[in-house]
Amino acid sequence: MAQDSVLFALDASKAFGEKVALAMGIGLAPHEEREFEWGEHKARPLCEVARREVFVINSLHGDAGASANDKLVRLLFFIGALKDAGADRVTAVAPYLAYSRKDRRTKPRDPVGSRYVASLFEAVGTDRIITLDVHNVSAFENAFRQATAIHLPLARVFAAKLADHLAGQDLAVVSPDAGGNKRAELFRHEVERISGQPVSKGIMEKHRSSGVVSGEMFAGDVAGKTAIIVDDLISSGGTIMRACRACRRAGAQSVIAVAGHAMFGSESVLFESGGPEAIFVSDTVPLQKDLPRPGGTRLHIVDAAPLVADVLARLTSGEPVSELIPYD
Repeated sequence: MAQDSVLFALDASKAFGEKVALAMGIGLAPHEEREFEWGEHKARPLCEVARREVFVINSLHGDAGASANDKLVRLLFFIGALKDAGADRVTAVAPYLAYSRKDRRTKPRDPVGSRYVASLFEAVGTDRIITLDVHNVSAFENAFRQATAIHLPLARVFAAKLADHLAGQDLAVVSPDAGGNKRAELFRHEVERISGQPVSKGIMEKHRSSGVVSGEMFAGDVAGKTAIIVDDLISSGGTIMRACRACRRAGAQSVIAVAGHAMFGSESVLFESGGPEAIFVSDTVPLQKDLPRPGGTRLHIVDAAPLVADVLARLTSGEPVSELIPYD
């Protein structure tokens, strides 16, 4: 990392930030976060940032300690403080980006949260924003008009992790809904590239209205194969379970779930009978501590920090990051 660059991680994402810093061979820059009455707070850098390139890590998922809204405001205010202190360029690294799922109107007069969040980042002077496995890549990129939006898919990272786990098996990659077909196809290409063998595909029908999910149609070749269901995140686990049942009805020998962001807890149906034999998630969102013991034996955590570190190192040196980003 260039000497005129500096890396911060806000307290809520310190663990992930330390992994990124370690992979880059640097230390996190010091900062201060203080709490005040009635939920107000402040954060400020404790080192010189004037005329420097600054990166700030803060994943925007809600948890027991703070809501997504709170984490978003803290990140925005910290970026504003950096710009006020003369930072030359500020890049926000939000491994999980809040409100990215609300990227279109599904009802009359609906808000488009992803676009409003983009406007907030640009209002405080954010120059670049980086996120991983966003819900809709096109909507994410199109939401920003001034800041540069960089999306890092985890397809290549997951495919490399699964290479040994699935060696010698006949594979099929399944999208649990039509909206995730591009994500699943990108992952399928990466698995084929690494394994050197063809991988079939499948897709599950899914409709959601007023919180009710419907649709049972399944298309694809999974009979006798290991079906890998790919999604951007898992929360309740209902979508994955629907796809699991469909894959088994279609003759899948076993089912594995892969998702970028692990936003589920002990209440998730993933851990009921009939769930995936294995669940692969990244560390962009810390696992909840109340997961049941059976879940722990099936969970596999994939480290996303090295990918983020490689991208930040290339940005500071002026090298292109396109080599690290697979395209379908």
